Amino acid sequence: MNAWTFEGQPGALGDTVTLVEGPSFCVCSRGGDILPGQAQGVYHADTRLLSWLELRVDDEPVEALQVIPSAPYHAMFVGKAGPRPGRVESTLLVVRDRYVGGGLREDLTLRNLSDEPIGCAVSVNLGSDAADLFEVKAGRVRHATDVEMTPQGSGLHIFAASRARGARVVVEPAGTDVTAAPGLLAFRVVVPARGEWRATILVNPIIDGEETSAWFPAHHAIEHAGPARRLADWTSRGPAVRTANKGFDEVLRRSREDLGSLRLYDPDHPDDPPAIAAGAPWYMTLFGRDSLLTSWMALPLDQSLALGTLRRLARLQGTKVDPLTEEEPGKIMHELRFGVRGGMSPDGGNAYYGSVDATPLFVMLLGELRRWGLHAEAVEELLPHADAALGWIERYGGPDGLVRYQRKTDHGLINQGWKDSFDGITFADGAIARPPIALAEVQGYVYAAHIARAHFAHAFGDAATERRCLERADAIRAVFNERFWLPGRGYYALGLDGSGRPIDGLGSNMGHCLWTGIVDEDRAAPVAEHLMSPEMFTGYGIRTLASSMGAYNPMSYHNGSVWPHDSAIVAAGLMSYGFTGEAQRLAVGLLDAAQELGGRLPELFCGFDRSEFAQPVPFPTSCSPQAWAAAAPIHLLRSLLRLDPWIPAGKIWVAPAFPEGLGSLRISGLPIAGARLDIETTDGGRSATVTGLPDGVELIGEPRPPISTVCRR
Repeated sequence: MNAWTFEGQPGALGDTVTLVEGPSFCVCSRGGDILPGQAQGVYHADTRLLSWLELRVDDEPVEALQVIPSAPYHAMFVGKAGPRPGRVESTLLVVRDRYVGGGLREDLTLRNLSDEPIGCAVSVNLGSDAADLFEVKAGRVRHATDVEMTPQGSGLHIFAASRARGARVVVEPAGTDVTAAPGLLAFRVVVPARGEWRATILVNPIIDGEETSAWFPAHHAIEHAGPARRLADWTSRGPAVRTANKGFDEVLRRSREDLGSLRLYDPDHPDDPPAIAAGAPWYMTLFGRDSLLTSWMALPLDQSLALGTLRRLARLQGTKVDPLTEEEPGKIMHELRFGVRGGMSPDGGNAYYGSVDATPLFVMLLGELRRWGLHAEAVEELLPHADAALGWIERYGGPDGLVRYQRKTDHGLINQGWKDSFDGITFADGAIARPPIALAEVQGYVYAAHIARAHFAHAFGDAATERRCLERADAIRAVFNERFWLPGRGYYALGLDGSGRPIDGLGSNMGHCLWTGIVDEDRAAPVAEHLMSPEMFTGYGIRTLASSMGAYNPMSYHNGSVWPHDSAIVAAGLMSYGFTGEAQRLAVGLLDAAQELGGRLPELFCGFDRSEFAQPVPFPTSCSPQAWAAAAPIHLLRSLLRLDPWIPAGKIWVAPAFPEGLGSLRISGLPIAGARLDIETTDGGRSATVTGLPDGVELIGEPRPPISTVCRR
């Protein structure tokens, strides 16, 4: 799979190419055409602006030769027209230089490789169904019956009045000889001998009746366009990472680039740092859980993503009870949408709150951002939102202190943790668990959220709040270790079902519990053993569900597949409990998978064992690029460095534990508390030199103790 390609989306035939920039993306064939009746299209604001965009020369298709991607939003499609009359070989090269952002710009070039002028007819077929993104994804498109295509100057005005959405297609430069008719742009072209003919096609979105210009205007140099400037700035501001392993370097480079392409800017708050979208092509929007976890994992690269994500989620935090959207006071939303479906939120989109874990993760990330020593004033400004989130946990959690979920209507998600398939939580015999369900990892997040709030209280000298948060954390930990532990099996249940029974499936969830620190120390060893057993570890990553379970299917979404972000969190949990060798094996497996998959980790891949197939088997509808998969290698790097800043306490831990084969590493300009650190590993990646520490911060060259102990010392 190349840099901006994903395969096998619903309705697709063969390879397709995805270009993405913020809330805009384009899915097309490898020749650049967008073919009707499939999932291809030009999308913006969760709406398919164009469902058909097909280039023909003399009424014949262009033969694809190569796709040359150079940025997440840009690719060049190189092809050739058919042979000219009397010739055996083609002499007409066709180049489509495409840029996506706020619509689409395509620079079309015909290059004549012969010694006489070429006369030809060039046509571009166009169509739109103004479909909602999720209609397309589900394969149940409700075509707008009132889409009108009106010739307008040198282009077309496409609009569905019933949905108030469409696009204006413009041909530039002005004066280009083009005939516009409904569904068609036609050019009569003469290409000089050994010369070229050029034209630019712009697709400007019309959303809620208002037209906006594509972000790559034809009269501006590409490098001056907003997306190009933002990506260049993102690349230059972040730390430079160099390793002795070229494959690792490539994976980290791709991660940085993908995260840059998935950033979301809020036009109503232009001074705010960006948030992060969940992934392309289907989730180019703000997600509570995904955006929070991605921001956490990306902290060594850029802490502004965390701040932007927290601020955006704080503005959307629940204030009322609404069963249809599952909004409740203090709750952090699950997903924000801008499609044609109704029910707009005050933030300008459809906010749905059916997530049980986003709320504690919000508090966890706020605490982690404080530990990195950045944005101190902004972090404190968000503290009331953290308190409101903890209020939701206390108000809507059960009397035993455990937080459960059950959808409020039949429109909501049945499962509301990260394994949110309808069959994502099962017993060992394969039976589907019934809600209300208390998930294991969610209790870990709640535990860590209370610890984070206790740290704030400790810093402010608020002894009463500190004591209350620590007592609640202790109580949650005690209940969790008593009720979720399966003593006869040596692992933690996935959760408790509606009747309070342990859901005894063996899954990756308990790896998240290691990461949050809720696992009792005397139970960590059997947990680690189960996670790294052949039932769970494929050689590339941790299966979501063990191969010995009744519901196991390595080709399923959540019942035996491997999710890179999940495995990266498990690796961090193993490292934090001192299982260094296990964490190293897992990290190497994931990095090997990334290299086998072209340098990029997808959203998920099939859970077949490495001994069975020489390469990871792709999951057909996996998103790529996908945010928390892109951030997973950065989280692995942090885990292997055992990098843990604790700026309010005046400490930073760096105790590298690199596995053999990754070699030396140098990081230049790692942002910490307003300073820029340089870290260079020595002794084969087992020790490090660190320069540029902030004043008053002590470097500790050993693993960090459990962070939950800080307030008790």
